[in-house]
Amino acid sequence: MFEELIGDWDGEQVVVHHERSMSTWMFVGVHSTVLGPAMGGTRLKSYSAPAEALDDVLRLSSAMTLKHAAADTPFGGGKAVIAVPDVPAPGSEDRRAVLLRYAELVGSLHGTYVTAADMNTGEADMDTIRERTSYVLGRSKANGGAGDPGAATARGVFHGIEAAVRHAFGTDLVDRSVLVQGLGSVGGRLVEHLHDADATLLVTDLDASRASSVAERTGARVVAPEDVIRTECDVLSPCATGKVLTEATIRHLRCRIVAGAANNQLGVAEDGERLRDAGILFAPDFVINAGGVIHLAGYETLGWDEATMAKRLEAIGDTLLDVFERAERDGVSTAAAADRMARARVAAARG
Repeated sequence: MFEELIGDWDGEQVVVHHERSMSTWMFVGVHSTVLGPAMGGTRLKSYSAPAEALDDVLRLSSAMTLKHAAADTPFGGGKAVIAVPDVPAPGSEDRRAVLLRYAELVGSLHGTYVTAADMNTGEADMDTIRERTSYVLGRSKANGGAGDPGAATARGVFHGIEAAVRHAFGTDLVDRSVLVQGLGSVGGRLVEHLHDADATLLVTDLDASRASSVAERTGARVVAPEDVIRTECDVLSPCATGKVLTEATIRHLRCRIVAGAANNQLGVAEDGERLRDAGILFAPDFVINAGGVIHLAGYETLGWDEATMAKRLEAIGDTLLDVFERAERDGVSTAAAADRMARARVAAARG
C-alpha cells in the first residue's frame, strides 16, 4: 500500500519512521522545496492503519505547496503525521517522549522540512520539539516564537469571506447569513469577526455545549451538525474537517458561497466543477486559510511588524478576487483557477 501511494505522488521526498517501542509511525512529506524549505504542520492522531496516515501526509503536503505559492511565502510544501495508538494527553510524559523522538527525526533532515502545529498539536508542543531541533515554527511567545497562528488564520478567512460576498452580491457582510461549521481555534474566532461585521450568524459544532456558548454570546442560531448541508444561508464556512464538498453533498447545498478554514474541502478535484455548475462560488481553501502560514513566516522568518502583517492578511481577500476573475475569464472553476495560479508561481521559480 505504501508503494502505491508514494508511486502516485508527485513530491520530492517521503520519510517513514516506525518507533517500535512506542507503537508509533512518523511520516514526513516533502512535496516541494522550489520556493524554499518545505514547511507544514504536524498532526498527532490515531489512524486505523499506517497507510491512512501516509495518505494524509501526501495529500496535505501537496496542498501546502499550493498554499505557500498562493500566499507568496518563502517556503515550499511539507506536512508530517505522528500516528499514535492513542493521542497522549497534553503535558504527559508519553506525549513528551513521542515529540522529542519526532524532533530528532525532523532534525535529521537538516532544514529540508520545517515543522509547525496542526491537528492535536499546539505551541507548547512546538516548545518541546525545539528542545531537539531548530527547524520548528510556532513556539510560544514566552519561548521566542510567534505563538498560536489560529487568530491570523481566522482573520484571513474573514477577509476572504468579505471578498467573496462582495464579488457574489456586491455588498458588505451586514445581514448576510453565514453558517460557521466548527467552532475551534479558528472557527470560534471567525464568529467574533463576523459578529462585529453585523453578519447574521448560524453556528454548529459536534460539541453541543460549545455551540450553545458561542450562540449565547453572539446571538447566533445553532444548527444541528447533521443539518448543515441542507441549511439555507448566504455563506457556508467549513472550519472543521476536510472533504465536506462531494458529489453527494453538493447537490443538497443551499448557499451561494462556500468559504472556510478547513483544509482539503473538496472530496475530489471534480467537485470544484460541480460547485461551479451549481452556481456556488467556492473560495479555494489553500488560498483563504493561508493566514496561519503568513503569520509564522512573517513574524518568525521575515521580521514583519503588526501593520505589515495586517496588510498581508487583508491581501488574502485581494488574492481571492483575482482567483474569481481568472475563473470567470478562463471559464473554469475557482478551484482550477487557484491551482493554475499557484502552480505557475512554482514553475516560474523553478525556471
